[in-house]
Amino acid sequence: MSQNQFKHLAMGDIAKKAGVCMATVSRTLNNPDRVSEKTRNLVMKVVEDMGYIPNRLAASLRQGRSRNIAIMLPDITNPYFSPIVRTIEQISLARGYSVILKDTQDDPALERSFAEMVKTRQVDGIITNSQRIPFDVDPTQPLHEQLPPIVNASEFCDLEGIPKVGVDNVAIGKDAAEHLLGFGHSRIAVITGTSHILSSQQREKGFRTALLQAKVNFDEKLLYQGDYSCESGVAGVRAIMQLKDRPTAFFCFGDQVAIGALHALRELGYRVPEDVSVIGVDGIALSQYSAPPLTTVAQPLTLIGEHCATLLIDLIEGKQPEKLVHILPHQLLVRASTGPAPKL
Repeated sequence: MSQNQFKHLAMGDIAKKAGVCMATVSRTLNNPDRVSEKTRNLVMKVVEDMGYIPNRLAASLRQGRSRNIAIMLPDITNPYFSPIVRTIEQISLARGYSVILKDTQDDPALERSFAEMVKTRQVDGIITNSQRIPFDVDPTQPLHEQLPPIVNASEFCDLEGIPKVGVDNVAIGKDAAEHLLGFGHSRIAVITGTSHILSSQQREKGFRTALLQAKVNFDEKLLYQGDYSCESGVAGVRAIMQLKDRPTAFFCFGDQVAIGALHALRELGYRVPEDVSVIGVDGIALSQYSAPPLTTVAQPLTLIGEHCATLLIDLIEGKQPEKLVHILPHQLLVRASTGPAPKL
């Protein structure tokens, strides 16, 4: 379905459901005095049933745009997304657009449900933070004729031909491991993110690559499958520190995981970094206020939001991006949670 077809869906859907022509719908919304009371009431009831605000819908039909964009998040409580969303809202507002936030709870069905907002003209485009695209795509047909304006951020889908904004997660995993190896740590535990998520798989790949290059063997008992939550950081530390041969460092695939790990280590009586070092990923605001302040591989969250908003609004307004994949720079922030490996 082309973008021009998306523009006519709202009026067509209303006309079909009301049993009138599109011209009647247009007159009802733009010049209601030219329509009989009976027809006007019928059309407006359909408009209300479909969840539209009549004045806003009339403007969108005239302009071909709703001037709304949707951001779909897998977990609205995750502080990783806060700077990204804030920046998207700032840029959108400056360019005359409003932002609608949708928490999909990482549920494909909810993602598809929210994506219907494009077809019903409630939003002009979508920024999705999932490795799934909430539309069916026919690989034999041109992609631009099937999808509305869409930008894929943070977790990349395997579909080529759409703009993507994120970081090099393999390099992030490698940099985190090399930081710990540089302090003399050779027995390093890992608390991963959700196993099926690409960023988690790539960070693990980078970590293993760094250990292999340093000729350091990795004990598979030191890997705990987490889910990017504080709770998995707590559970991972409690499980791994029960081992007879305990690690001297933890690489946590997210800052929330690392904050949970720090909490569990304190509860178990370990000093950080004197007994155990901890490093996270993301650079969320809370990481600098943990106890001790967390060493982390920070993502450029504001820059991610800036690229997402600019790319999407440009697409909506007919400007094609110069390139599709935008890999932004990360930064190792060394704080007090990492230090030299203890001498055993």
